[in-house]
Amino acid sequence: MGLLTGKTALITGAARGIGKAIALRFAQEGANIAFTDLVLNDEMAAGLEATRQEIEAVGVTCRAYAGNAADFAETEETVKKIKEEFGSIDILVNNAGITKDGLMLRMTEQQWDAVINVNLKSAFNFIHACTPIMMRQKGGSIINMASVVGVHGNAGQCNYAASKAGLIALAKSIAQEMGPKGIRANAIAPGFIETAMTAQLSEEVRQEWAKKIPLRRAGQVDDIANTAVYLASDLSSYVSGQVIQVDGGMNM
Repeated sequence: MGLLTGKTALITGAARGIGKAIALRFAQEGANIAFTDLVLNDEMAAGLEATRQEIEAVGVTCRAYAGNAADFAETEETVKKIKEEFGSIDILVNNAGITKDGLMLRMTEQQWDAVINVNLKSAFNFIHACTPIMMRQKGGSIINMASVVGVHGNAGQCNYAASKAGLIALAKSIAQEMGPKGIRANAIAPGFIETAMTAQLSEEVRQEWAKKIPLRRAGQVDDIANTAVYLASDLSSYVSGQVIQVDGGMNM
């Protein structure tokens, strides 16, 4: 018996990175997995299917859904399909996210809109579609993937920071609105985590980051996934409206 046995988890942006790590950990704890990601080419489609097979190999039901999380109507359809195929949606992890960094004065409207749409609007879309299902089930756990940047800000990332701060406030507001219905909402704020995104940084930059972290190491995707298991499970049944910073003590 795992911590999430008998539950269905919906995770956005889970074909790779932190989202994939969360999906795998949830599966190891017994949850059936529905996950979404953007597919723009054959390579991305192959990645989606490879992740699905890897999760299914754990011994749970897993289905992958290609789509644009920032599209409101499409999200409603996707969630409806997942409910029909799985019967319930007990856990929602809003993990879909992108960066389009640049100093504010040089940032284009397109850079701003793209990041806000993918990172913040997508979370609203999925929460809006999933909460009626969770209300009928008289319970559910919503987890927004924020960032330490959303708590402290970061020069050169005003769009990303604003989107992540928005995810925190969204979680806190949903916790207040949906608490009486038995639905919890929290946010995780990762610090410097080793993913394909951070792997593109030079070794010099990575070492500079490590020096700022009291634990003197970058975080691993499993550090985030383990925190998500806690928030998704009954271990955190009295925890709602919170932001957990998983950053090795960095706090920027």
